[in-house]
Amino acid sequence: MSTLTRRTTRRSEEELRALALEGSQLDDTDAAGVARWAAANFHGTLAVACSMAEGVLPHLISQDSPGVDVLFLETGYHFSDTIGTRARVADELDVNVVDVLPQRTVAEQDAEFGARLYERDPAACCAMRKMEPLARTLAGYEAWVTGVRRDEAPTRTATPLVTFDEKHGLVKINPLVTWSLDDVTDYALDHGVPINLLLSDGFPSIGCEPCTKRVAPGEDPRSGRWAGLSKTECGIHT
Repeated sequence: MSTLTRRTTRRSEEELRALALEGSQLDDTDAAGVARWAAANFHGTLAVACSMAEGVLPHLISQDSPGVDVLFLETGYHFSDTIGTRARVADELDVNVVDVLPQRTVAEQDAEFGARLYERDPAACCAMRKMEPLARTLAGYEAWVTGVRRDEAPTRTATPLVTFDEKHGLVKINPLVTWSLDDVTDYALDHGVPINLLLSDGFPSIGCEPCTKRVAPGEDPRSGRWAGLSKTECGIHT
């Protein structure tokens, strides 16, 4: 597991809000341009969040920010293909993969809250295994980059290119907002970037194994996440 690299002193909230406003004026179809802007403004204080569906975002950002920290939420419930993709991203790209760990192991969580909490209270499980660890880790950065796209779900159609993340108190950058899944896979193929094999096996959106099902052709790409439940988001991007 990689460790966090040393950070510079964080700028004030006022300064970060001003940078977020500046970034919001960028061309949202120019992902490479957004990556250059992020590198110029957040050298040493930038993190990339990656679910390891593929390594497109880490590759894109690392072109201008070599060695950038890539945060992987290691929930303990991932598909083996996801863990394999994480290993390839760490080995093949110029990035520093950081495993973001919950405070409890799966066994410890089961002992305290009962087995398969994700079936009985998925919101609580996500909060403990994703949201809290991410919030704790992001406190060391000024900006984070995510792969959220507007075409992924109705809840994401208004995703901004760059914004001030009120929940975490830093700048949030979404360079791929205008991309489609085909754009993502085309980039991966064109640049030899690792791709999770599940993407071509009916899983256009990949989360934890117990909570992710295959999606039929033409269905909402995220309909396989928490299938059969009213839950559609883990809470990180809402």
